[in-house]
Amino acid sequence: MDIPNLPAIRARRTAWNKGRIVGQKRPLKPKHVWAIRVRLELAENHRDLALFNLAIDSKLRGCDLVKMKVVDIMAAGQIKERASVLQSKTKKPVRFEMSEGTRSSLERWMREPLMIGSEYLWPGRFHERLHISTRQYARIVRNWVTSIGLEASAYGTHSMRRTKVTQIYKKTGNLRAVQLLLGHTKMDSTVRYLGVELEDALTLAETIEI
Repeated sequence: MDIPNLPAIRARRTAWNKGRIVGQKRPLKPKHVWAIRVRLELAENHRDLALFNLAIDSKLRGCDLVKMKVVDIMAAGQIKERASVLQSKTKKPVRFEMSEGTRSSLERWMREPLMIGSEYLWPGRFHERLHISTRQYARIVRNWVTSIGLEASAYGTHSMRRTKVTQIYKKTGNLRAVQLLLGHTKMDSTVRYLGVELEDALTLAETIEI
């Protein structure tokens, strides 16, 4: 008796987003930024402190941050005050500032044995991996936020990207400046990215009592 060929039955995979909060990740508040910095300083975790500070200042996507090279932030043996990186997504350069604290943490990190002769700013631990991966960066960010008691599912690598520009918008209301800093080609993208309309609406609603 011939048995007809039946299609293979595969076990149903659990949805990747099951039990997770999916959507726009929250930016860190200033008190969160300082809490993480203090913890990293006390732990003398020079790599993570430099990475955290540069992530906040550069406002880069994780895929661009992990691939940064030493030449991107150094010139003539000195840390630059401003740097420029070519974005993977848009193929356009974006410039950013590096604060004094960020430059100091980078200088300290550059003196570590692991950085001697390294082309990349965040070298991988294995020879076949030239720099840390975006997945590894995401794990590092998760460790940062949980270390100060925040809910890991509400924050991610984009929280780092959004943190400084959110404060800039709150203080100045200058969307064009935020657009340039993020390297967005369209203003609509910046508006959606910041959640400006919803945030402004909620702020307005909070001022009204009936």
